[in-house]
Amino acid sequence: MPEVSLFGEDAGHEAVVKALLARMSRDHDVQLKVRALSVRGGLTRVHHEFGVYLNDIEKGRVATPDLIVVATDGNCKGYTERRQEIEKVAETHPTLSGSVAYAIPDPHIERWLLADGSAFKMVLGRGCNLPQHKCQKDFYKQLLAREVQEAGVKPIFGGLEYAEDIVNAMNLVYVEKQEPSFEKMMRELKARFNRWRQGTG
Repeated sequence: MPEVSLFGEDAGHEAVVKALLARMSRDHDVQLKVRALSVRGGLTRVHHEFGVYLNDIEKGRVATPDLIVVATDGNCKGYTERRQEIEKVAETHPTLSGSVAYAIPDPHIERWLLADGSAFKMVLGRGCNLPQHKCQKDFYKQLLAREVQEAGVKPIFGGLEYAEDIVNAMNLVYVEKQEPSFEKMMRELKARFNRWRQGTG
């Protein structure tokens, strides 16, 4: 069974990426073991913990997983710059760089949960609005909570408590077309799942 290690900025990244991995596991008929190693403390902590983990693997202190997923928001920097920042951490461990996949929602993870209004409606009974791309701190976090509230449901965890249900209802192909950063992550993950299914990864 392939093992995946997950690093993320916060609980939102953990909830969404774990739900996506679980869905892809079912869709590709590949059983998976996912371990969230560092999913709190923000971007600085992700960089630090990710670097320490790669160092520990290289020194044989921990086993090498089949895949390491690193999830951070693009924020106002965008997908490419944010990815380059994380790749710099991996560059010092070139033998492991091929084991890393990047989940970089641009600008924020909550936007992915609002990208398919039909999926949102299936889960919460009402569709949602997604404005044009905005780069503003906490904008999508507040928007997700507001959309859940306007569906008549109290967002106890900012709406992230519905992440798994929304991901399971999501038309992944549609969201890939709507959200370029989502499509980039899915392309990497699909390639990996296809190899695992074929027994070549």
